[in-house]
Amino acid sequence: MKRYPKEVHEFIAQKVKGRTTKEMVKLVNNKFGPIFTESKMRAYKKNHNLKSGIGSGVLAGRPTKMYPEEIKKFITANCKGAGPKAMAELLNKTFGTSYTKTQMKSYYGNHNINSGLDGRFNPGHVPANKGKKGQCAPGCEKGWFSKGNIPVNYMPVDSERVNGDDYVDVKIADPNKWKGKHILIWEEHNGPVPKGYAIIFGDGNRRNFEPNNLILVSRKQLLALNRNGLIQNDVELTKTGIIIADIYSKISERKRD
Repeated sequence: MKRYPKEVHEFIAQKVKGRTTKEMVKLVNNKFGPIFTESKMRAYKKNHNLKSGIGSGVLAGRPTKMYPEEIKKFITANCKGAGPKAMAELLNKTFGTSYTKTQMKSYYGNHNINSGLDGRFNPGHVPANKGKKGQCAPGCEKGWFSKGNIPVNYMPVDSERVNGDDYVDVKIADPNKWKGKHILIWEEHNGPVPKGYAIIFGDGNRRNFEPNNLILVSRKQLLALNRNGLIQNDVELTKTGIIIADIYSKISERKRD
């Protein structure tokens, strides 16, 4: 490791706080001659455990390429009453820049700038649409549905569809009321599904709507069935799985007790 004179060590130790590596290089080289580069200064600071206390990057509050000094001064002078969106528009109009609302919102937050706006209406504020209930832009009536119009995607009652969970639904009423086909078939033979219960397919096939393939289980049983993989591709095996699920539930209850 290169040895530097004692006065260089003392000088760096005194000046390092609050200064970037680049600033320290310039400061030391101006006083002692060109003895440091930025990489050497970084290594020196590391070897001597010297910290500037400002972290890496640009010192907080200093001008940057994105926010030069004139922009920063303009924002500070005009921020009162101007939110991020308004400030972006004002800067772009004044300086020909292309700032966005998101950029200004970040700048405001990073620099603790308060526009004084809280998004609330002051007492006595009159809404812009007061007294205009029912008004619409001229010509918009062209897009209205005429009385009795039937949408092109309309599906009549008793239509079937496959939902996002791969179950077949049946439309049971207008305008848009649907119910699982397997539930309708089970209820046709057994009455309404009790609260807290569900209907499963005994063989795991969601297209097998045979009444003897549709099994009523409690939500508690269904949880145990799914958790332990007890719904099989055979209805009798699944019924046995329900018995096993009940046993698992009893064991869990005993453990809790």
